[in-house]
Amino acid sequence: MKILVACEESQAVTKELRALGHEAYSCDIEPCSGGHPEWHIRQDVLPLINGWCHFYTCDGKFTILGSAWDMIIAFPPCTYLSNAGARHLYKGGKLNQERYQKGLKGKEFFMMFYNANCSKIAIENPISSSVFEMPKHTQEIQPYQFGHPFTKKTRLWLRGLPALRPTNIVEPISSYLPSLTSRKMKDKYGVAKRGEDAKNRAKTFPGIARAMAQQWG
Repeated sequence: MKILVACEESQAVTKELRALGHEAYSCDIEPCSGGHPEWHIRQDVLPLINGWCHFYTCDGKFTILGSAWDMIIAFPPCTYLSNAGARHLYKGGKLNQERYQKGLKGKEFFMMFYNANCSKIAIENPISSSVFEMPKHTQEIQPYQFGHPFTKKTRLWLRGLPALRPTNIVEPISSYLPSLTSRKMKDKYGVAKRGEDAKNRAKTFPGIARAMAQQWG
């Protein structure tokens, strides 16, 4: 299948899909950190989401896609949508209009994937603030269902794809907070250190990436 993995610089899902033989491409405005520039499209993803497009990968190769994508897996930014940032959304009991407008822009971007011209779509995002009235999600997953002993609830919106099945349920030791995990856990599971940017903390857990590739690919 020809698969677009949108808003993914880590290439975690892209690499798992490539291992199964799919023609998968990560796309992000950031350079890739997954080590495969030949699979990475560094540009605004919106001109690509409905297929029938052309693009350059970071190794300079030019590709023409003469169809819609067979599948889109998207990880749109959640900075202004996430319920984790609700304390910034309301100040003094009043709605922070500047942040609210940025959240609406984030929802608009999310909806571009939700309404894309593709028969198989998966969108991942954390729980959003209710004020943004996001579409009803399909399911919620946790890292501990896929071999990583942490809680970090994530929602999936699916079209034409089955719900993701747990692959290795383990006992969670804590929520996904870098300051509460030991050095051993950081080394084993790649937990971001406090002070690292949000990009590192948002990387897809390997167990979840593998499940997405194996069950949807």
